[in-house]
Amino acid sequence: MDFRNKGGAGMKAAVILFPGMNCENETLRALKAAGFDADLLRWNTKKEFSHYDCFVLPGGFSYEDRIRAGVISAKDPVMERIKEEANSGKPVLGICNGAQVLIESGLVPGFSNEPQMALAPNTNPEIGGYYCVWVRIKPVMKRRNAYNLLCRENDVIDIPIAHGEGRFTTREDVGRIKDLIAFQFCNEYGEVEDSFPTNPNGSLLSIAGITNREGNVLAIMPHPERASFEKQTLAYGFKTLGLNIFKSMKRHIEEKK
Repeated sequence: MDFRNKGGAGMKAAVILFPGMNCENETLRALKAAGFDADLLRWNTKKEFSHYDCFVLPGGFSYEDRIRAGVISAKDPVMERIKEEANSGKPVLGICNGAQVLIESGLVPGFSNEPQMALAPNTNPEIGGYYCVWVRIKPVMKRRNAYNLLCRENDVIDIPIAHGEGRFTTREDVGRIKDLIAFQFCNEYGEVEDSFPTNPNGSLLSIAGITNREGNVLAIMPHPERASFEKQTLAYGFKTLGLNIFKSMKRHIEEKK
Protein backbone atom coordinates (compact mmCIF):
# COMPACT_ATOMS: atom_id res chain seq x y z
CA MET A 1 0.00 0.00 0.00
CA ASP A 2 1.31 3.44 -0.94
CA PHE A 3 0.80 5.90 1.90
CA ARG A 4 3.39 8.56 0.98
CA ASN A 5 2.72 12.11 2.05
CA LYS A 6 1.15 14.13 -0.73
CA GLY A 7 3.12 17.31 -0.25
CA GLY A 8 6.81 18.10 0.31
CA ALA A 9 9.89 15.95 -0.15
CA GLY A 10 10.61 14.89 3.42
CA MET A 11 9.23 12.02 5.47
CA LYS A 12 6.62 13.69 7.67
CA ALA A 13 5.77 12.68 11.24
CA ALA A 14 3.09 14.17 13.48
CA VAL A 15 3.38 14.22 17.28
CA ILE A 16 -0.13 14.40 18.75
CA LEU A 17 -0.30 16.48 21.92
CA PHE A 18 -3.15 15.93 24.37
CA PRO A 19 -3.58 18.24 27.39
CA GLY A 20 -1.18 17.06 30.09
CA MET A 21 1.34 15.27 27.89
CA ASN A 22 4.86 16.52 28.55
CA CYS A 23 7.33 14.57 26.40
CA GLU A 24 6.49 16.17 23.07
CA ASN A 25 9.72 18.13 22.62
CA GLU A 26 12.01 15.16 23.32
CA THR A 27 9.93 13.10 20.91
CA LEU A 28 10.16 15.74 18.19
CA ARG A 29 13.95 15.87 18.59
CA ALA A 30 14.27 12.09 18.32
CA LEU A 31 12.10 11.99 15.20
CA LYS A 32 14.15 14.71 13.56
CA ALA A 33 17.39 12.91 14.48
CA ALA A 34 15.96 9.80 12.79
CA GLY A 35 15.42 11.78 9.59
CA PHE A 36 11.80 12.89 9.88
CA ASP A 37 10.31 16.29 9.21
CA ALA A 38 8.25 16.38 12.42
CA ASP A 39 5.38 18.64 13.48
CA LEU A 40 3.61 19.03 16.81
CA LEU A 41 -0.20 18.89 16.43
CA ARG A 42 -2.67 19.63 19.21
CA TRP A 43 -5.42 17.11 19.88
CA ASN A 44 -8.07 19.49 18.51
CA THR A 45 -6.24 20.28 15.27
CA LYS A 46 -8.19 20.52 12.04
CA LYS A 47 -5.03 19.97 10.01
CA GLU A 48 -5.26 17.32 7.31
CA PHE A 49 -3.64 14.04 8.41
CA SER A 50 -3.16 12.57 4.96
CA HIS A 51 0.04 14.62 4.50
CA TYR A 52 1.73 12.72 7.33
CA ASP A 53 3.51 9.38 7.00
CA CYS A 54 3.31 8.40 10.67
CA PHE A 55 2.00 9.51 14.05
CA VAL A 56 3.46 9.46 17.55
CA LEU A 57 1.60 9.84 20.85
CA PRO A 58 4.18 10.92 23.46
CA GLY A 59 4.40 10.42 27.20
CA GLY A 60 3.00 12.46 30.05
CA PHE A 61 -0.28 12.58 31.95
CA SER A 62 -3.05 13.33 29.45
CA TYR A 63 -6.11 14.78 31.15
CA GLU A 64 -4.25 14.24 34.44
CA ASP A 65 -4.74 10.46 34.06
CA ARG A 66 -8.20 10.88 35.56
CA ILE A 67 -10.26 7.69 35.86
CA ARG A 68 -7.23 5.72 34.62
CA ALA A 69 -4.23 6.52 32.46
CA GLY A 70 -5.05 7.21 28.80
CA VAL A 71 -8.76 6.45 28.88
CA ILE A 72 -10.08 10.01 28.33
CA SER A 73 -7.69 10.67 25.45
CA ALA A 74 -8.70 7.32 23.93
CA LYS A 75 -12.29 8.61 23.67
CA ASP A 76 -11.28 11.91 22.05
CA PRO A 77 -12.54 12.39 18.44
CA VAL A 78 -8.97 12.74 17.17
CA MET A 79 -8.40 9.06 17.91
CA GLU A 80 -10.96 8.14 15.25
CA ARG A 81 -8.78 10.02 12.78
CA ILE A 82 -5.70 8.22 14.09
CA LYS A 83 -7.49 4.87 13.70
CA GLU A 84 -8.26 5.67 10.07
CA GLU A 85 -4.59 6.45 9.40
CA ALA A 86 -3.47 3.28 11.20
CA ASN A 87 -5.96 1.20 9.23
CA SER A 88 -4.49 2.61 6.02
CA GLY A 89 -1.14 1.12 7.04
CA LYS A 90 0.63 4.15 8.49
CA PRO A 91 2.79 3.61 11.58
CA VAL A 92 1.37 4.84 14.89
CA LEU A 93 3.72 4.81 17.91
CA GLY A 94 2.50 5.34 21.46
CA ILE A 95 5.11 5.92 24.17
CA CYS A 96 4.22 5.57 27.87
CA ASN A 97 1.04 7.67 28.20
CA GLY A 98 0.69 7.34 24.43
CA ALA A 99 0.86 3.56 24.85
CA GLN A 100 -1.89 3.76 27.45
CA VAL A 101 -4.04 5.69 24.96
CA LEU A 102 -3.47 3.08 22.24
CA ILE A 103 -4.37 0.23 24.60
CA GLU A 104 -7.51 2.02 25.83
CA SER A 105 -8.56 2.81 22.25
CA GLY A 106 -8.28 -0.84 21.19
CA LEU A 107 -5.71 -0.04 18.48
CA VAL A 108 -3.36 -2.48 20.22
CA PRO A 109 -3.65 -5.42 19.99
CA GLY A 110 -6.46 -4.55 17.59
CA PHE A 111 -8.59 -7.69 17.76
CA SER A 112 -11.70 -5.48 17.99
CA ASN A 113 -12.68 -1.83 18.47
CA GLU A 114 -12.86 -2.34 22.22
CA PRO A 115 -9.86 -2.62 24.58
CA GLN A 116 -8.53 -6.16 24.90
CA MET A 117 -5.62 -5.32 27.20
CA ALA A 118 -4.99 -3.02 30.14
CA LEU A 119 -2.03 -1.18 31.57
CA ALA A 120 -2.59 -1.82 35.24
CA PRO A 121 -0.81 -0.29 38.26
CA ASN A 122 2.78 -1.45 38.69
CA THR A 123 3.54 -4.27 41.07
CA ASN A 124 7.03 -4.50 42.52
CA PRO A 125 8.41 -5.06 46.02
CA GLU A 126 10.16 -1.69 46.33
CA ILE A 127 7.64 1.03 45.60
CA GLY A 128 3.96 1.49 44.92
CA GLY A 129 2.80 3.87 42.21
CA TYR A 130 5.08 5.95 40.00
CA TYR A 131 8.44 4.34 39.28
CA CYS A 132 11.28 5.99 37.32
CA VAL A 133 14.45 3.99 36.59
CA TRP A 134 16.73 2.82 33.79
CA VAL A 135 15.88 -0.70 32.63
CA ARG A 136 16.81 -2.99 29.76
CA ILE A 137 14.66 -4.31 26.95
CA LYS A 138 15.29 -6.57 23.98
CA PRO A 139 13.54 -6.73 20.59
CA VAL A 140 11.55 -9.84 19.76
CA MET A 141 12.82 -10.63 16.28
CA LYS A 142 10.72 -13.63 15.28
CA ARG A 143 8.27 -11.31 13.53
CA ARG A 144 9.11 -8.19 11.52
CA ASN A 145 7.29 -5.04 12.46
CA ALA A 146 7.70 -1.33 11.79
CA TYR A 147 9.88 -0.86 14.87
CA ASN A 148 12.50 -3.63 14.82
CA LEU A 149 13.88 -3.33 11.28
CA LEU A 150 17.17 -1.83 12.49
CA CYS A 151 17.33 -3.94 15.64
CA ARG A 152 19.44 -7.08 15.97
CA GLU A 153 18.65 -10.36 17.67
CA ASN A 154 21.12 -9.78 20.53
CA ASP A 155 20.47 -6.08 21.10
CA VAL A 156 20.03 -5.06 24.72
CA ILE A 157 18.57 -1.56 24.84
CA ASP A 158 19.23 0.55 27.93
CA ILE A 159 16.16 2.73 28.33
CA PRO A 160 14.27 4.58 31.08
CA ILE A 161 10.75 3.95 32.32
CA ALA A 162 8.67 6.52 34.19
CA HIS A 163 5.14 5.38 34.95
CA GLY A 164 2.74 4.21 37.62
CA GLU A 165 0.43 2.15 35.38
CA GLY A 166 2.64 0.16 33.03
CA ARG A 167 1.81 -3.46 33.76
CA PHE A 168 0.56 -5.08 30.56
CA THR A 169 -2.21 -7.55 31.37
CA THR A 170 -5.15 -9.15 29.59
CA ARG A 171 -8.00 -11.62 29.83
CA GLU A 172 -7.42 -12.58 26.19
CA ASP A 173 -5.86 -15.89 25.19
CA VAL A 174 -2.19 -15.40 26.04
CA GLY A 175 -1.25 -17.31 22.88
CA ARG A 176 -2.79 -14.57 20.73
CA ILE A 177 -0.97 -11.87 22.67
CA LYS A 178 2.39 -13.64 22.74
CA ASP A 179 2.83 -13.45 18.98
CA LEU A 180 2.46 -9.65 19.05
CA ILE A 181 5.14 -8.87 21.64
CA ALA A 182 7.70 -6.48 20.14
CA PHE A 183 9.95 -5.75 23.14
CA GLN A 184 10.49 -7.52 26.46
CA PHE A 185 12.22 -6.51 29.66
CA CYS A 186 15.52 -8.36 30.06
CA ASN A 187 18.71 -8.43 32.09
CA GLU A 188 22.13 -7.18 30.95
CA TYR A 189 22.72 -10.45 29.08
CA GLY A 190 19.48 -10.23 27.13
CA GLU A 191 17.77 -12.90 29.23
CA VAL A 192 14.06 -12.40 29.88
CA GLU A 193 13.18 -12.75 33.56
CA ASP A 194 9.76 -12.33 35.12
CA SER A 195 11.13 -11.30 38.50
CA PHE A 196 11.90 -7.82 39.82
CA PRO A 197 14.02 -5.81 39.08
CA THR A 198 14.45 -7.17 35.52
CA ASN A 199 10.69 -6.94 35.06
CA PRO A 200 10.17 -3.60 36.80
CA ASN A 201 6.36 -3.42 36.83
CA GLY A 202 5.09 -7.02 36.81
CA SER A 203 4.04 -7.05 33.16
CA LEU A 204 2.60 -10.27 31.76
CA LEU A 205 5.31 -12.13 29.82
CA SER A 206 7.71 -9.26 30.66
CA ILE A 207 6.04 -7.17 27.94
CA ALA A 208 7.64 -3.77 27.40
CA GLY A 209 6.02 -3.12 24.01
CA ILE A 210 3.38 -4.83 21.88
CA THR A 211 2.02 -4.24 18.38
CA ASN A 212 -1.20 -4.84 16.53
CA ARG A 213 -1.40 -7.85 14.18
CA GLU A 214 -0.22 -5.83 11.19
CA GLY A 215 2.86 -4.60 13.05
CA ASN A 216 2.36 -0.92 12.21
CA VAL A 217 1.03 0.20 15.63
CA LEU A 218 3.23 -0.10 18.72
CA ALA A 219 2.40 0.58 22.37
CA ILE A 220 5.66 0.77 24.35
CA MET A 221 6.03 1.84 27.99
CA PRO A 222 9.79 2.66 28.12
CA HIS A 223 10.92 5.96 26.57
CA PRO A 224 13.10 5.52 23.44
CA GLU A 225 13.23 9.30 22.97
CA ARG A 226 15.16 9.47 26.27
CA ALA A 227 17.72 6.92 25.05
CA SER A 228 18.48 8.36 21.62
CA PHE A 229 21.36 10.77 22.23
CA GLU A 230 24.78 10.41 23.84
CA LYS A 231 24.11 13.29 26.25
CA GLN A 232 21.29 11.18 27.69
CA THR A 233 23.26 7.95 28.02
CA LEU A 234 27.00 8.75 28.12
CA ALA A 235 27.18 9.21 31.89
CA TYR A 236 25.86 5.66 32.33
CA GLY A 237 28.06 4.12 29.64
CA PHE A 238 24.97 3.10 27.66
CA LYS A 239 24.55 2.94 23.89
CA THR A 240 21.95 5.13 22.19
CA LEU A 241 19.95 2.27 20.70
CA GLY A 242 16.59 3.89 21.42
CA LEU A 243 16.94 5.92 18.23
CA ASN A 244 16.80 2.71 16.19
CA ILE A 245 13.11 2.37 17.02
CA PHE A 246 12.43 5.69 15.27
CA LYS A 247 14.82 4.87 12.44
CA SER A 248 13.10 1.52 11.95
CA MET A 249 9.79 3.31 11.58
CA LYS A 250 11.32 5.47 8.84
CA ARG A 251 12.79 2.40 7.11
CA HIS A 252 9.38 0.73 7.21
CA ILE A 253 7.78 3.70 5.46
CA GLU A 254 10.54 3.74 2.84
CA GLU A 255 10.02 0.05 2.15
CA LYS A 256 6.30 0.60 1.62
CA LYS A 257 6.86 3.18 -1.10
